[in-house]
Order: sequence, then C-alpha cells, then structure tokens
Amino acid sequence: SEHYNMYSYITKELPSVLEESYGVGVDAKSIFGHSMGGHGALTIAMKDPSSWTSVSAFSPICNPTKCAWGEKAFTNYLGSVAAGKDCDATLLMETNGPFAEYDDILIDQGLGDEFLADGQLRPEALEAAADQVGQGLTVRRHSDFDHSYYFISSFMDDHIAFHAKRLKNKQGMQRAS
Repeated sequence: SEHYNMYSYITKELPSVLEESYGVGVDAKSIFGHSMGGHGALTIAMKDPSSWTSVSAFSPICNPTKCAWGEKAFTNYLGSVAAGKDCDATLLMETNGPFAEYDDILIDQGLGDEFLADGQLRPEALEAAADQVGQGLTVRRHSDFDHSYYFISSFMDDHIAFHAKRLKNKQGMQRAS
C-alpha cells in the first residue's frame, strides 16, 4: 500500500514527532524490537548505523532469506527471496559489518521459543556473521522462556539499561567535544 510504509514510519516519521514534541532523540537514539520487530530493528540499524546509538532485539528473525517465513514473505511481497537480501540482518552483517557505531548488539532468545525450534529465527547465523567480521554481539539464551510478552517483560530492564548506557556515553562524548 502506498500509505503503509513501516520503514519510513520508524526511521523518519516517529523520530520527527518525538524530536519535535518531546525534544528526545535529537542527538542520540536507540532502536529495539521483538520478533519481526526485532528483525526490523536490526536491519534498520545496520542499514543506517550513523542514525542510531544502539540496537537490541528480543527473539529476532535473524536470517530471513534462509527460513520458510522469509522465503514466503519476500516472494509474496518483493517478488523473490533474492529481493529480500537487503532486509536480512545476517547478510547485512556479512556485507556491511563490523559497525563501528555499535560496541555491542544485544539479543535475548528464549530456548522454549517455538519459532526458534522451527528454524525461523536463526540467531546462530547472525552470531557466525558477527564473528566473521569482528562485530560485538551478545546473544543471551534463556531456558524456560518462549516467544511471549512474559519473556520480554522479564528482560526489558536489561535492554533499557543497555541503551541508556550507550545513550549517556554518546551524550557525554558530544558535550566534551
């Protein structure tokens, strides 16, 4: 649809509203998400690392060109799996990483996640790509957690602290210069 573009909403419209209405995100901003939103957060941050201070995700789809969900989505929406390569965090890591802007990327993954078990999330592929290019990436695996919002709420404070530390560091560096 010409009126529905999540990418420009997240990268342009929403930051503009937050900056104009609340004065936040002018000098530094972070991005994170869950599942497909985690996939979006990773790819948005990797496509334009100079716009983001930090990135994290809960149970993200890390390598959609290599899983059934991505194959179906890219074929139906973009015409082919190959057309989705610029929307694949693992491929972006391999081709554009490491990202000097990110000392670390944080991912939390529940080991009881049905989408992990089905091979849809593929965090191991992103880990291998990060290792290959020398990118800091922390993937924390949690037993007894699935894909639910209970999982997210259990570790949300860690993600907020992760981003707060990096935002504070960036703002401190900007004040010093």
